[in-house]
Amino acid sequence: MDKPQIYLRTPPLPDLAVMPDLLAGVLDAAPVACLRLSLASTDADEVRRAADCLREIAHQRDVPVVIDIHLRLVQALGLDGVHFVDGFRQVREARKLLGTDGIVGASCAASRHAGMTAAELTADYVVFGPVGQTGELGDGVLADHDLFRWWSEMIEVPVVAEGGLDPQTLASLIDVVDFVSLGDEIWNAARGPVAAIKDYARLLG
Repeated sequence: MDKPQIYLRTPPLPDLAVMPDLLAGVLDAAPVACLRLSLASTDADEVRRAADCLREIAHQRDVPVVIDIHLRLVQALGLDGVHFVDGFRQVREARKLLGTDGIVGASCAASRHAGMTAAELTADYVVFGPVGQTGELGDGVLADHDLFRWWSEMIEVPVVAEGGLDPQTLASLIDVVDFVSLGDEIWNAARGPVAAIKDYARLLG
């Protein structure tokens, strides 16, 4: 398996006055395979403003952009796909709407069954997590190394590790994941987001 790539999530409440420059700096500091607009707002106008503000920064660097939940806004906002934070239930609908070129991903907590179902429904990738202690994601049940090892040996669909990815946890997963999903680990880092993503990129080799 090749070394994992970075899959970057935005802050849930990005300050659009500073986020464009911050995002540009982070994307220029290390290779990023995908940007996920992981926005807390459910207001369509706020979501549109954030997407319009950040989309071109990623696209100018050939980084595809997916958005949490808002399937019906993907095409209208010129995005590349959708990510479902609650498993596989909408994967089939998303594939019908976005076609074969659209990116469709699903978070499946620590459930093999949910992951396999998402893969069977043609998800492009499956996220398991959290992998470490974090208040950001999940219900306290951790996705362990054995789950990722089993998936990487048995299933061809790419797998993403997310939530609580400190350097030690990341080091233990490098050989069994395709992507590492970084959010708070980058944006809340004491050294700043640019230094943080450089550190993670070095760990990934």
